[in-house]
Amino acid sequence: MKQKITLLGMLLVGFSMFAQTNPAITKWLQNTTAFGSYYTSGNSTPIPMTVLSNCQQVRFNTTDVYINATGIPAYPTGIFSGDGNNNLAGNQNAIYKLPLNPSQNTGTLTATSGGNNGIFINGVSLFDYRDGVAYSASATNGICGGPPGNPPCSGGMGTIQAWNRDAIPAERLGFDCAKGHPAGTNYHHHQNPSAFKYDSTTSNTFSPICSLYDSEGLYAINPTVHSPLIGFAYDGFPIYGAYAYTNVNGTGAIARMKSSYQLKNQTTRTNGPTVGQTIGTQTFFNGYFKEDYEYVAHSSDPTYLDEHNGRICVTPEYPAGIYCYFTTVNADNSSAYPYVIGPTFYGNKTGAKVASAPTTGLTTFLANENFILDKATISIFPNPTNDYFTVQTDFVEKDLDVFLINELGQIVKSSKILQGSTLSIIETDTVYNGIYFLKISDGKESKSFKVIINK
Repeated sequence: MKQKITLLGMLLVGFSMFAQTNPAITKWLQNTTAFGSYYTSGNSTPIPMTVLSNCQQVRFNTTDVYINATGIPAYPTGIFSGDGNNNLAGNQNAIYKLPLNPSQNTGTLTATSGGNNGIFINGVSLFDYRDGVAYSASATNGICGGPPGNPPCSGGMGTIQAWNRDAIPAERLGFDCAKGHPAGTNYHHHQNPSAFKYDSTTSNTFSPICSLYDSEGLYAINPTVHSPLIGFAYDGFPIYGAYAYTNVNGTGAIARMKSSYQLKNQTTRTNGPTVGQTIGTQTFFNGYFKEDYEYVAHSSDPTYLDEHNGRICVTPEYPAGIYCYFTTVNADNSSAYPYVIGPTFYGNKTGAKVASAPTTGLTTFLANENFILDKATISIFPNPTNDYFTVQTDFVEKDLDVFLINELGQIVKSSKILQGSTLSIIETDTVYNGIYFLKISDGKESKSFKVIINK
């Protein structure tokens, strides 16, 4: 009997340790008090919602994790009407199931699909490249499917056509500042969920939306540190931001993870429009369609990713290594195809949005509601700077005040890291050159950092 009790105790301890160390359980941004917000056209002040933001509950057993989420982020959403999308982000009241022990698919690969292919750590949906629009030689504007006004494509919604549109350049004016938009009410990202305002303004994926309807997005790209874990694909493997260790064993400098897909050197498309051809309102540039890209392996350079847009490597959360997807960007921070996952999954896709979770056998993982400022990981970049500082920290359960203080002890700028968020921006365009102190406070404790403004 004593041996049985001891064995049971060991199993319970092992299960508890598993829960505390598995990022697929611990990394979700849980929130039960803060609400989302949204913009309406012509109003640059976000309007509060009555829907909670981020994830509300995380439960797990030995095989799967179940995440309850509204699909509404802590950062404001909208507007989306730049390409005719007049929908608003709404409560998905969703439960997502993901495998805790993901495995490589050694059989026929599973293609990504229209709709959800994973979720970000704030419960927002992840879509792939597509928007349901494709080339149609008989259509007035040369396209079918997607928004009302286009004729339906042959085979109906979801049927893969010969030439399928890439949503990221095509719908860029319909994304909000955080690079998201809703399908119906399902707010989602197709790409790296950092704000447009940090991207090159000359990119064909750029939108100027942030100048009127500002947002910070899920995270900000920092090329000097390993990017954070920002989501999970439906095969259970983690999704990271754009930067990681050069070498797969966790050594080497921080480097940008690069897509191995490149545009074809082409002027014509078989059974499609010629490159640069205009039909009605549409100009079919090279890169308009997903099929304009080809995969080119770079076996000698570990910073180039595989055909699924990932690699097996060591990360801060997985010191023993795991397969990881990356949200690929170009050197100017603009998004790079296939953006996150694709066009196929690396692993066995067993994750999904489900109607319910099991009623027995689940353990609830409680988020750490005691945010300890002194132990928080805080990054301030760029430093020195000439126009703004990004302050990025762990997910916070209550507002943090951020103050920019000059050498006389005077507060010259202030901002907040809002509850449920991870970052804030201090703009320095009206501040003189010099040495300043950035103070972050939760009302009880504070931390200060030396920063330099050099325009």
